[in-house]
Amino acid sequence: MYTNDMARKMSAAMNKVKMAIKAGGGHTVLSTGITGDDARMAKAVVDAGIKMLEPNHPAVALARGYKGVTTMHEAEQVRYGITVAQMAEVTQGVRNVVGKDIYITTGIPGGFTEILPMPLTDEDFLMMARAGADGLHTHKSSLYDLEELVKKAHKYGLCVDAYIGLPTDLHTFGISAEKPEEVAHLARQMEEIGTDMIGLMTGMSYEGIDAGQIPQVLKERLCAMVEAVKVPTLAEGGINIDNFRAFKDTGVNILVIGTAIDGMAGKAVAAAAREFLNI
Repeated sequence: MYTNDMARKMSAAMNKVKMAIKAGGGHTVLSTGITGDDARMAKAVVDAGIKMLEPNHPAVALARGYKGVTTMHEAEQVRYGITVAQMAEVTQGVRNVVGKDIYITTGIPGGFTEILPMPLTDEDFLMMARAGADGLHTHKSSLYDLEELVKKAHKYGLCVDAYIGLPTDLHTFGISAEKPEEVAHLARQMEEIGTDMIGLMTGMSYEGIDAGQIPQVLKERLCAMVEAVKVPTLAEGGINIDNFRAFKDTGVNILVIGTAIDGMAGKAVAAAAREFLNI
């Protein structure tokens, strides 16, 4: 593999991220869910100003009705059944319509902590790079596994965003760290092994919270992560139209938003259908 070529590819990808953050005055949005895996919806949010997209295999499982799932919670249980080839096809389609200047990070089976073993081959990484992915959206649950993934992804010019979670999370979405000082220590370790962007799972992926509020302990954990590293930081899980400003106040660079937009889109489609039925 030509290392300088891949380094240049990664540098160009991270420049897209930095420009998106700069354009937003230190903050930006990574749009996922249907806006990441449906090319029509991806184009719609990009036309609105979004610069970062995330197709991922649980969202594709939900979009395709894989094994009859109708909620993201259900999709998390069967996501491993979506193939890397399917995610490459989705990624290529999104890239075709949004152009080269949008950052695309893709969640693939084996990049998360899966229920069944899903080993990733060199061909899988190469396939994603050729499909137009700038990076991989990952949720590995050990530092060792993450380091192995980062090495292989970088070999093929793919950046990696990875996450810190809680031991009490409904699904395993990252390496566990609870107290703010533990979060800071782990974030530094993740940065040291080459992780390109580091995120915190809020623990609110499938939980409602009061409008405009985020728990104090979450603020402390987010701030600890943000202050500990130099790479771009992300927050994911339960971010919605009522609380996103509270997240921005923590200094985190990138808000990962999927379910909130999915819900809005679903309501808009239902409302339109009712209008036609009333004619």
